[in-house]
Amino acid sequence: MKKILVIYGLLIITFMLFMFYSQNNGFRNTAANPWDEMDEGLRGSIDEKYVMVTFLSGIEYWKTAIKGFEDAAEALNVSVEYRGATQYDVNEQITVLEQIIAKKPAGIALTSMNAEALTGSINKAVEAGIPIVLFDSGAELSNAYSFLATDNYNAGVTAANKMAELIGGRGKVGIITLPKQLNHQERTIGFQETINKEYPEMEVIAIKDGKGDQLISGAMAEEMYKEHPDLKGIFITEANGGVGVGKLFGADRKVKIISFDTDKGTLDMVRNGTIAATMAQGTWNMGYWSMQFLFHLHHNMTEQSATDVPGGMPLPKYVDTGITVVTKENVDSFYAK
Repeated sequence: MKKILVIYGLLIITFMLFMFYSQNNGFRNTAANPWDEMDEGLRGSIDEKYVMVTFLSGIEYWKTAIKGFEDAAEALNVSVEYRGATQYDVNEQITVLEQIIAKKPAGIALTSMNAEALTGSINKAVEAGIPIVLFDSGAELSNAYSFLATDNYNAGVTAANKMAELIGGRGKVGIITLPKQLNHQERTIGFQETINKEYPEMEVIAIKDGKGDQLISGAMAEEMYKEHPDLKGIFITEANGGVGVGKLFGADRKVKIISFDTDKGTLDMVRNGTIAATMAQGTWNMGYWSMQFLFHLHHNMTEQSATDVPGGMPLPKYVDTGITVVTKENVDSFYAK
């Protein structure tokens, strides 16, 4: 019995010594928050400025991406700015981008209106040590570090399958798009190839340039309808054009409209049945992860290639931010809260 009491006494003394040593020698209490150390490491300074650059800067589509960008910046304690070409004008976007490069920000998140035209400016920024991450619309031959976007070809495939469902797998359909913009090209190709391969009783009778404008897109749809009065459906690859075509065919539900994105005007038309469906992109993800990637690049926390440094972790060259089909049945879930 005495031996047992001695052992217990030694254990108690050992435990007390351990607790005393822990408290006075900085042992970390990880039970409270095991992520504290990581949180402290992912903090920048408020004078670090990151810039998001778009085109058609006033449209509602960019708001969710900007919110994601801002949310990430707040978490990282850095500053952000939003700039963009006011018109669908590649020369204006190049001018805006060059002005930003001259100010040497910590990083730039860019959506490319024209891949070929913007590649020179993108490469100039990267060579100057300014990391660029592309989102929504890419420039695949540029030296940008990563591209975060919808799988646009797959979005076109999804739209084609939905259109076939809406019109019973037979009839004439058209496309209104932005033919010089890579993401819209991919949506168009995905849609057209799926119709050609999977639906032999359907035909894509025209592909027209709506220029991202409501009036022009409406005019293109009217022209298409006059040429083909038996037209059954139109796929519009961007939101402004979708609303324009919706206004034209508002009273004629015989022509099924599939649009893109989830601005309020589009959602309202989905809710009242003018637009049969729209494709919702993960735009918040685009903004949020663009900011995170730029921060990691600026702070040398990642490598573009795993071969650059032994054991180095690469940024993903491409990130699919997802697509969801929005219809009358689920539209209420997509309004901004």
